[in-house]
Parts: sequence; structure tokens; C-alpha cells
Amino acid sequence: MDASVDRIAWPWGSRTPHGRHEPWPVRVDTHLEAGVEPARVQRWVQTASILHSDGDAMDIAVLDGRMVGVRGRAGDRVNRGRLGPKDLFAWQANASPDRLTTPLIRQDGRLVACDWDTALERITSRTRELLADRGPGSIGFYTTGQLFLEEYYTLAVLARAGIGTNHLDGNTRLCTATAAEALKETFGCDGQPGSYDDIDHADVIALFGHNIAETQPVQWMRILDRLEGTDPPRLVCVDPRPTQPARRAAVHLAPRVGTNVALLDALLHEIIRTDRVDHDYLAAHTVGFDELASRVKECTPEWAARICDVPAARIGEAAEIIGTADRLLSTVLQGVYQSHQATAAAVQVNNLHLVRGMLGRPGAGVLQMNGQPTAQNTRECGADGDLPGFRNWQNDSHVADLARVWNVEPRPIPHYAPPTHAMQLFRYAEQGSIRMLWISGTNPAVSLPELTRIRSILEQDRLFVVVQDLFLTETAQLADVVLPAATWGEKTGTFTNADRTVHLSDKAVEPPGEARPDLDIFLAYAARMDFRDKDGAPLITWHDPESAFEAWKRCSAGRPCDYTGITYDKLRGASGIQWPCHESAPDGTARLYTDGISWAHPDVCESYGKDLVTGAADDVAEYRSRNPDGKAVIKAAGYLPPHEIPTEEYPFQLATGRTLYHFHTRTKTARAPQLDAAAPDVWVEASVSDAALLDLGEGDLVEVSTPRGALRGRLRVTGIRPGLLFVPFHYGYWDTKAGHGPDGNTPPRAANETTVTDWDPVSKQPLFKTAAAGLRLLERADGEHAPAPTTTASAPARAGTVPATTGGTAAFATEATEATEVGEAGAAGGGDGPEEGAV
Repeated sequence: MDASVDRIAWPWGSRTPHGRHEPWPVRVDTHLEAGVEPARVQRWVQTASILHSDGDAMDIAVLDGRMVGVRGRAGDRVNRGRLGPKDLFAWQANASPDRLTTPLIRQDGRLVACDWDTALERITSRTRELLADRGPGSIGFYTTGQLFLEEYYTLAVLARAGIGTNHLDGNTRLCTATAAEALKETFGCDGQPGSYDDIDHADVIALFGHNIAETQPVQWMRILDRLEGTDPPRLVCVDPRPTQPARRAAVHLAPRVGTNVALLDALLHEIIRTDRVDHDYLAAHTVGFDELASRVKECTPEWAARICDVPAARIGEAAEIIGTADRLLSTVLQGVYQSHQATAAAVQVNNLHLVRGMLGRPGAGVLQMNGQPTAQNTRECGADGDLPGFRNWQNDSHVADLARVWNVEPRPIPHYAPPTHAMQLFRYAEQGSIRMLWISGTNPAVSLPELTRIRSILEQDRLFVVVQDLFLTETAQLADVVLPAATWGEKTGTFTNADRTVHLSDKAVEPPGEARPDLDIFLAYAARMDFRDKDGAPLITWHDPESAFEAWKRCSAGRPCDYTGITYDKLRGASGIQWPCHESAPDGTARLYTDGISWAHPDVCESYGKDLVTGAADDVAEYRSRNPDGKAVIKAAGYLPPHEIPTEEYPFQLATGRTLYHFHTRTKTARAPQLDAAAPDVWVEASVSDAALLDLGEGDLVEVSTPRGALRGRLRVTGIRPGLLFVPFHYGYWDTKAGHGPDGNTPPRAANETTVTDWDPVSKQPLFKTAAAGLRLLERADGEHAPAPTTTASAPARAGTVPATTGGTAAFATEATEATEVGEAGAAGGGDGPEEGAV
């Protein structure tokens, strides 16, 4: 059965209900440019989503050498043909008329066009000067979570072994660093234990700070289909906002921001008190339970209720549901990762699963989720604060093994200290020790905290800034050299989603003008620098995506993220493959830790762990004494108050976050008309009671201020918890419609004008949800309303007070399902359609 659906008004589409332990039915979503019929499409080119971490598999429709639409891939394990709103519409950004098409260099204070030789010569000349005068520590790289695996690996090799710098990190530090650190703390190495398929088998799904409906919309479709089927799961949702999952939850807990550890300690207290504990699993596979039991002994629901400002009875109900689950699936995202005690809280979610023995079986797993599409690849390839292949920088044998793979001496590979994290990298640039910063595929002038400080760093005359991107972003405007990059659909490569599924993205169309794939840019730079191995041969021996992938496979061999059983041919035309994939698991691995803990032994683990309060790294002797046999480590954590608390001048807490229709700093999604119209500008959310207390109403223009700065936006009055303000972080000062930046009269609208320079001591992830803030009226609405969507967590508290968010015919997508799989009730959407979303 085919149906056309407005996928802005109805973001998650129609229902295909399925029961527990049943396969998820197929529903193929397609959106084509107006006037293009499927029969006119000349080629369908295989790819997957590049705007969230689902990894939704799709095909790009090509007509006369240009993209004209997309459709989901029915046979893929991740999405079974479904696409979210960003999947369906954001491809249009590729053809935006303001794409960068030629390199730019700064000349007399202005960016002017030049050729590639001129741009690359300027970069390599500065590199050589700095290496000669100041050494490799004067050069830093700040990359993204949106390149391809082959590009990250090439960047890691040229930075670590070519230049020898320790200063390489990604903007994944802002969204997924805590996920990696929590997995390393518990299991000894990175890699998600669970699988998206666990949604089909779980009887309880717990979402901790994870608005899955907006950040991984296709997996929310999967949960909705379970909720409409037989034997539906019970949901436990921890979120201070009334998200779509919160509205469908059996228990919704909306704690005070910064109190996650107290809440989780109370849940663990109740599970241990009621003896919902798998003692056999604990004895066989873990260390540290006694310390945990002792730490949470006094952490009653009543104690947590006073800290978290949630009813003790509701904490007890959540503990009862989690404690009696037959198969528990937990997911975690930014509500934990970007808040106070981030790693400590994420580790306690892992502890819930260890205490209950909920790992390694269908439906029993944990997903410390990613926010970005290729965040997993930055971590695997060492393009962030790790060494490639999940090797341990403190383990000399791991460094020696990496040197063997690269055919270099171990000593030049930086391992004298932890790889530099992004927040420290910008601090070094601020202090002057880093004199060259190469930024690829990210926009820190909007996405990092305390933007006044970040702009001042990037504007320094002594700092040579290279920006590699698609558009002249806020960051690119401050660069000394700008390199035009090709993007998704214009190049070939692989990328890996949050449940370890590897997809191949083939080139569909040519990039505009002189734009080049990121891989080609890195290879050209490496060739000009003439990096050599210890025998005098070229350090980087590959020349195209497939040869780079084969080189990566050699680096991954024998490591947790083993890719040796994957080939481009194996990925073409088929479903994605979950690593590890090797001779013993030729079809991939659905779940980790099905037979004990694999990579926690002191000789093989990726990390020896850190103190959850101070972040101080343990050494091998400490780790070996605590965990000689390589079991999962249960680490207890006590609650500590946030660093910044409300005051009389700043009585609110401020949390920033995402909305369904945009991605990061809107570099792509603002250029897709349907997505831009759904959420065209910044807004501020406040609770009904707080708005009444301040005599504020829907659409009033308000100012949010903190000790760092202020922003302006229209007010949306929602069901958010009292005392909390929410602002989406996507909006910078660059006006993509007008084509210019601030003119001196542009009011601030970037959320990160207000956020604090603070980070989790363990993961080093910035804390975007801990600021104290003030709120004041600037002008009355006069009939205006906030530009916030009504279909999401930003829905107004009172139904019908603002127009419903719709996309019209331009947002129609075709949904193709088998008639036998979708009855009339399922086709109607099971009550989650635009009418309810507008409430």
C-alpha cells in the first residue's frame, strides 16, 4: 500500500505495527524533486544518512547528473526502508548556490579566491615553518563527526605519525566523548554492546536523557511500531522536557538538571534493596559490586527526590519496571553526556545492566548513543582523543603495534600524555602554544561554548586557521585559508553508525566547481609534506577510498573494531554489516559480550580507567590489581552539586539541545526549504508556571542572559519542568538567506553565547546543560508566536494556541508498505500524527 504523507507535519510517518520478537516490517520512504517521477530517475546510488547517527540506508536518485531525491533501502537492517525528515529533504543543500567552489586565502584582511596550488602551498609552508621553529606541538587539528572512515584514518596517520602532534580531536568531543569514556570505564574498550534490533525484543526500554524521537527518528518509528503491536514494551523516560517518548512513557521522570547521578544511584539502591540482582552474572563477569552496594545503600528514593525534585514514588515505579524487566534496553544521549557528572552518570546506566545481567541477549543491551553520523569512526580511527584501533596510549606494546602497522618508530607517535581534547586544544591556541589549527567539517564559532571567547581565539593574528568545509560558515569567515570540500553524495567512502553498522556511500554526482573530497585534500597535503616511514618510503601508501579502507583494515586487525572481513564489494547492494567482522564472524557481530567480557584484560584494554570525580587516569598497576582477569568494572559514583547554580540574578537553569528538523549549526539543514521553514529561527522554552510568574506569554520577545553573554528569541510556553529554560543550539549569526553575517545591528541568537567553559573531568565533554540564567521581557508578542515546531518536545502547553507545523505538498513523501502489514489503525498512525503533535 502506498501513501503520500506530509513528513514535516507527521515526522515519523505511518505505523507498521509488529509484536515482540517479530521482524520489523518494511516501509520504503521516497521523496523526489517536484515534477520528477520514479520512472524518470536514471540511477539510484547507494548511501546512508549523514545527518544523525541512525545510519539510515538510502539510495540517491540521479537525473542528468544531479541529485533529485532519495528513497530508503528496504533490505537494510537499520531502517528497513524508512527515512526521517532530515534524510528526506537535506540532500537539497548539496546544490545550494552558495557552495564553496574555489579555495580562498586571506589577503589584506579579506578572503579572496585562489587556485589549489596557492592554497596548499600556503598551508604546507606554514606547517614547515612551525615544525622548524616550534615543533609538532604547535600544530593542531579539529575535525568533525561527518567525514568518512577513510578520511579520518588518513588524517590520524598524517597527524600522529607524519607531523607527530598530540593535538587532534573532533567535534565528537561535544556529543559522544562521554559515550566512549563510559564504555571504556565499564568494559575496558569502546564499542556499543547492544544493537538496534534489541528494540524488537525488549519488554522495557529506558531512555536516559535521550530524546530519540528527534535525534534518531527512525528508531523512534521502530519503538512506535512496537507500541502499536502485540506485547508492547514499557518505556521509562528521564528527560526534563515533554518529549514524544515522555508522552508515551509508563514513567516519565523530569529531574532537576545536573542531578542524574543522584537519580541513578536511587534506582540502583532500589534494585539492590529488592534483590533484583543477577548474582551469578555478577560473580562470573564483574568486579566492584560490593563498593557500589555500599555507596548507594543510603541513596533512597526519598533522598533523591529532594535533590532531583521528582516524586519519590515515581522513582520507585521506575525502579520497579527496570528491576522486573525480562529484557531491558537502555539508551543514553546528551541529557546525560552534556550535563554535570556526565561520565559518572553514564557509567551508572552501565551498572544497571551489569547488576541485572542484561547484556548479550536479544533485547538486553545498552546503547551509549552517538549524536553524529560518523562519530564511531572518529573514535575507531584515532581522529579524536584516542589511538587508532582502540589501542591504549598508556600501553607501550599497543603503541609499538601501531608503529609496526605504520612502519615507523614508536617514539615519534605521541604517547607521552593523553591525546589533547578539544577544549584543551582551543585553550592552547588561546595561550599561543598552538599556532596552526586545521578545522575540517565543523563550525566551532557556533557550536563551542562561550562564543565570544572562541571568536577571539580564532581571530588572533598569530594563529593560522585552515577551514575545510562546504560553505562560508561563521568559522570559515575567520580563516586564513578556506578549502572547498566535496560532501556526501559527491564522494565515496564508508561510515559506521551508533550500533556498529558499517555502510558504503558511493559517489552519485560531481562536486561543484573545484571542490574536492576530504580524502583527496588530506592526501595532497601529505604528498606535499613528503611524509616518510622509517625505511624512507611514503608514509601514506593509499590513493583512493578503497585502498584507504584496505589500509584501515590492516590497522583494525585483531582489535575490537576488526573490519578485516568487510570489503566494498560485500557492502554494495547489501545491508550494513556490524563490526567486528573477521574470519570467525564473516557476517558481522550483532551484539558484544554474549559470552563474557572480551576486551577488559589489562594486556588488551583500551583504557585503564579514570577517577570519576577528578578524571585522573589510573595506571596499569592500579588497573591490574583491581581487575586482573579482565571483567567488567562496576564503578560507583556519589552525587556532587553542579558547579554553577541559580542565583537571585540568574534564577533559572539553562539547557541547550537539538530539534528534529535541524542538525548542528544548520550548515546543511538551513538550506533545505522544508526543514528551514519548520524551525526557521531560535526560540526560548519556559514552563507554564514560570511564564505566569514573569507575566510572559507565547511569542513574547525575551532575553536569556548568563554571566557570559545573552541571546534573544521568541518565547514558547511548554510543559518543560519549572525552573528550566531550553534553547536550541543550531542558530548562529550567519544569515543563509541574506548571505551575510552580523551587520552591527543583528541581535545575538546563538545559544552558545551563554554557555559556560566547563567540561566533564573524565570525558572532557563540554557541559551545555548547566548554566545559571536570567530571563526578561524585551517586547510583547503583538500576535507573533515562537518559530518552534509544534510536532516535537517544543509543542505549546495549550493546544491550538499557535498554528500547527506543516510542510505542505513540498514535504510529501511516498510510503510504500505491504497492505497486509498495515491495517487501517496502523495507517492512521496510532495517535502520534500531526493532530497530537500540535498539542
